[in-house]
Amino acid sequence: MPNRSIDPMDRLLAERACERLIIDFVHRLDLGDPGSVAELFTDDGVWEWPHADRRVAGREALREYFGSRPGDRLSRRLMTNILVSVTSPATATATSYLTTYRVDGFVDGMVPPQLPTNVGHYEDTFRKVDGIWLLATRTTHLAFGADTRRLTPPSGS
Repeated sequence: MPNRSIDPMDRLLAERACERLIIDFVHRLDLGDPGSVAELFTDDGVWEWPHADRRVAGREALREYFGSRPGDRLSRRLMTNILVSVTSPATATATSYLTTYRVDGFVDGMVPPQLPTNVGHYEDTFRKVDGIWLLATRTTHLAFGADTRRLTPPSGS
């Protein structure tokens, strides 16, 4: 529940900073260095997926986990319905919807259209540390999911 006692401009700036973290997270996974998403978390930050009993805690563990993604993975995540609630001057929560398109075995070029690999939502908590908003926890909830498809090389390769 939003804290109504927070100055409206401070609330707006906090909401925007948290929205930016949500988008930066998926950009780093899809277009950058996946291990660098660890920098978006607090030192004791946690990413978890309760359905698969996966829980990764701490920046170094997060860097190793996300950095271990296959080098031939092509992914694009779409984020929408981002709703940030500022709960205090230094804490916030958010829910955002995700759709992930992902294949392994990518070499080059354009991949024929695929069905989404995952559709679900994230539940996030944020903390402001030394004036910077960071993810404290990110919990993944998938309503629809499948294994990542491996592309088969074209015949003659």
